[in-house]
Amino acid sequence: SQRTSRNRLAAIFLLLTAPCHALAALAPRGLTLKYFDARGVAEVSRVMLAIGGAEYSDSRYAIERTADGGFATPEFAADKASGALATNLGRAPLLLVDGQPSPLGQSRAIERYLARECGLMGTTPFEAALIDSVAEHVRDVKDAQGKKGFGMMSRDKSADEKETAKAEWYGADLPDWLQRIEACVAPIESAICGPPDSPTYAAVCIWSLLTDNGAASAEDRALLCRAAEGCTALNAIADAVAGHPRVAAWLEGRPVTMM
Repeated sequence: SQRTSRNRLAAIFLLLTAPCHALAALAPRGLTLKYFDARGVAEVSRVMLAIGGAEYSDSRYAIERTADGGFATPEFAADKASGALATNLGRAPLLLVDGQPSPLGQSRAIERYLARECGLMGTTPFEAALIDSVAEHVRDVKDAQGKKGFGMMSRDKSADEKETAKAEWYGADLPDWLQRIEACVAPIESAICGPPDSPTYAAVCIWSLLTDNGAASAEDRALLCRAAEGCTALNAIADAVAGHPRVAAWLEGRPVTMM
């Protein structure tokens, strides 16, 4: 009937415009996020789950040091051999959702799924695309950093070559990237930041880039802060995410990992 149709439309409108804390109550339960015992490419998802108040199992593959200075992940190797990771081509992370026919692979696909479920993708399709585009800018930066090859997992450079690459990254490459993203984000800061109780997916990505991006030492953190000097909008967005009560609680209680 016409009244039933109006009621359905009203329910859809309320769902789309509800704050994140209301959407969190509707987020799917029975989630399992499988990744290594590290922040890596799963931490943005974990932070969004914290913001959304979603219930999930944080399943972590142990990382063990080997005698030759390398790393071993026996539980991951066993899952890979068994075919349990086939959905992500034998890799991690993997998101298992109760009631779904298959796990979900690819870290970015997992992030987008969780962002939508937790109400962190804006309120219109255009806002969602805008948020997604900024998240992709952040991915470009992280990919560029990985290609510099100075991280602890990089083995094709000497210690001196890594130091040179790191100096180039923090001294020239990263500041240039951040200034360009700042110019993109500053005019749309309110849309990217989101409301105080539910920062957007892009905001969490910016927070990750500026404050949780593998800068393990105090020196690296200082270099990162220096590279972000003058990026008023980006720093404000990162601070807003860090100041969210559920994010602060997650950061305070999350497992201490080597990376």
